[in-house]
Amino acid sequence: QVHLAESGGGSVQTGGSLRLSCAASGFSVSTYSVAWFRQAPGLEREGVAVIDVRDGSTSYADSVRGRCRISKDNVKNTLSLEIDNLKPEDSAMYYCAADADHLWIGSPPERFKYWGQGVQVTVSS
Repeated sequence: QVHLAESGGGSVQTGGSLRLSCAASGFSVSTYSVAWFRQAPGLEREGVAVIDVRDGSTSYADSVRGRCRISKDNVKNTLSLEIDNLKPEDSAMYYCAADADHLWIGSPPERFKYWGQGVQVTVSS
């Protein structure tokens, strides 16, 4: 049974950093495209970062590019997201997601088959 579980959320001050983790079970992240999405109240779910299974390339949303890093550990079967210089607009529920297909930051949420329950990130000014 496939399961994704996020951890590491919480409250951070503007300008701080955060690292989110996602533990996967029931499949191997080495053979899946993996991603982080976020959704703020009243807004659509948006992609933050993706690792494409085809070649391991990473892609990022314009809003986080340059201050965000997505990575995965094929041995521990986990993926992570680090964001620096956090801004209040980064506040949202963050979700990890996975799918066996070739995907990138432009791929819509419905292309991802598996999802975690989400973890809240709040950035205070």
